[in-house]
Amino acid sequence: MRCPFCGHEDSQVKDSRPSEDGAAIRRRRQCEGCAARFTTFERIQLRELTVVKSENRREVFDRDKLARSVAIACSKRNIDPVRIERLLSGIQRQLETGGEGEVEAKRIGEMVMDGLKGLDTVAYIRFASVYKDFTEARDFEEFAGNVSEAGRAA
Repeated sequence: MRCPFCGHEDSQVKDSRPSEDGAAIRRRRQCEGCAARFTTFERIQLRELTVVKSENRREVFDRDKLARSVAIACSKRNIDPVRIERLLSGIQRQLETGGEGEVEAKRIGEMVMDGLKGLDTVAYIRFASVYKDFTEARDFEEFAGNVSEAGRAA
């Protein structure tokens, strides 16, 4: 494993344990070059997934990219990181066990929206504003109003 600090190729595993949700192994490593310590996560990958983007562009599914977009939506919100990790792991598991090698980006976006809706309303609206490409304040107001009405009806 390459050191993120100095780029040295070798590191030594100091500690291994399952992550909170049991979907990954957390490893503490120490670089043999600069002695810096860092953490890595090892996850099961059932199959290589290809994401079909708009205009039929294709790219390999990147869990880190998904995690970054969810983290942006959840920033400055009091959401337990374990719940966010469970959301991400659940989405990835559903995609990998779905039997398809290719998945539309739209489907992933809908899965994230469904997950965030139950997690945090503000994060849900933030993600939706980017995902649904709000262009005017009116789009944002309309969506937030619909969310608010649905919350009162429930």
